[in-house]
Amino acid sequence: MSNNSKVKIIPCSGMGKVYGLMSREATLQTVTKLCPEQAETICLAYLVTGDKEAKMRIAEQPCLTIDGCPMLCAAKSVAAMGGDVKERFKVLDVVKEHRGVQPGTATALTEGGWTIVDDIAARLEAKVREVAGEGR
Repeated sequence: MSNNSKVKIIPCSGMGKVYGLMSREATLQTVTKLCPEQAETICLAYLVTGDKEAKMRIAEQPCLTIDGCPMLCAAKSVAAMGGDVKERFKVLDVVKEHRGVQPGTATALTEGGWTIVDDIAARLEAKVREVAGEGR
C-alpha cells in the first residue's frame, strides 16, 4: 500500500490536556505497531495552517480522526480540508467506559491511562483494517 493510499489517522493537538495526550499516543501505537502498512498519521497543525502537502495527502483519502474533547477540532478540520472522514473517535467516550480510572496528566499517563490508550488503539486498528479492505 503506497503512502497516499494508507488510511490517515489524525489526532487532535490537545496540548496541555490528558485526553489530547491519549489521542496522540493511541494514534502512534496504531500507525507504528498495529497497522504500519495500512495507516499513517498527519499532524493536525499542518492542516489547520493550510500546508499544501498535508492538504493534498488527505484530499479524498480515507481518514479517521480522534479528538480528546467535544470541540472535535480534528474531525472538523479534516472535513474542512477535503478529507473523507470515515469515523470520528472521541477519547471521552472510551474514558467513560473505564469509570473511575484516573488516566494521568497532560504529560504522563498512569497504568490505567495506558490501558485506555490500548483500548482506543484497538478500535482504531479495527477501523483501519475495515477501511483498508474497502479497496482504496
